[in-house]
Amino acid sequence: MSQIHCRIVGTGSYLPGEPVGNDQLIARHQLESSDQWIAERTGIRFRHLADDGVSASGLAFEAASRAIAAAGCTAADIDLIIVATSTPDYVFPSTAALLQDKLGIRNGGAAFDVQAVCSGFIYALTIAEKFIRSGSNKRALVVGAEVFSRILDWSDRGTCVLFGDGAGAVILEAADAAGILATAVHADGSYNQILSVPGQVGGGEVIGRPFLQMDGQAVFKFAVKVLADVAREVLSAGNIAAEEIDWLIPHQANIRILQSTAKKLGIPPEKVIVTVERHGNTSAASIPLALDEGVRSGRIKRGDTLLLEGVGGGFTWGAALLKL
Repeated sequence: MSQIHCRIVGTGSYLPGEPVGNDQLIARHQLESSDQWIAERTGIRFRHLADDGVSASGLAFEAASRAIAAAGCTAADIDLIIVATSTPDYVFPSTAALLQDKLGIRNGGAAFDVQAVCSGFIYALTIAEKFIRSGSNKRALVVGAEVFSRILDWSDRGTCVLFGDGAGAVILEAADAAGILATAVHADGSYNQILSVPGQVGGGEVIGRPFLQMDGQAVFKFAVKVLADVAREVLSAGNIAAEEIDWLIPHQANIRILQSTAKKLGIPPEKVIVTVERHGNTSAASIPLALDEGVRSGRIKRGDTLLLEGVGGGFTWGAALLKL
């Protein structure tokens, strides 16, 4: 019996509303900051913010619909849905189950969420690949969808300017030839305090602080190290040299993290997909958003070798090496 492989056959993404510039955000929330200050330190000039009533599953539906169309399949062909999100619609049911309903899928395929914050898409992709390679599923929809604007303290200029809302999606199919060459995911819970939303619901009330808090310097130091390490791990596992990479698609957290990681790997800037200037940090959505933009702009082509990597609260991190 021949070995089952897995490949990406379609991508899609969605950003809600019109882009919100730094100056607009500063004026709206009366922040002591400037467009220049934000752009120089983060690389961010715009982000998209969902209107009231717009949910993660709603964003996921738009991105998923585009990915399904790009793959040339129908929603009914999908037998596995995994949504990576830290901002689900409800405590339960899962955002994936709500997305399954919105897509009209009634085939009883599995649907569940993955919570690994900004590494969530890599985690979800890794899980879906294992399901497909095991032979239990033939076609998976993997989505990163976030409405981070709901968990931001708009008086904290150190965090509220960094994040945006959006969704990105891919369709994975069983294949005869290898598409996903290697994946790796990791976590170290001892770093849980440097990036967190330490709140919960209990007895009908919010317990703790329901807003994002971050130690920016600690996150930067940790992220640059583990992103380089996990990239080397999957390159070694896939027997691919860094110079053979056509495109590095990192989590879009901060332009300095992107630049530092690429430099450590010896990957030139012109081979890095960068969307952080226009999207901000969209957490689990940032990698599939950047991937879809690269594909639809014509830069990323079928047959290209891609390195995807992310790092997020937990702390979690991971990478995927693939041929598109």
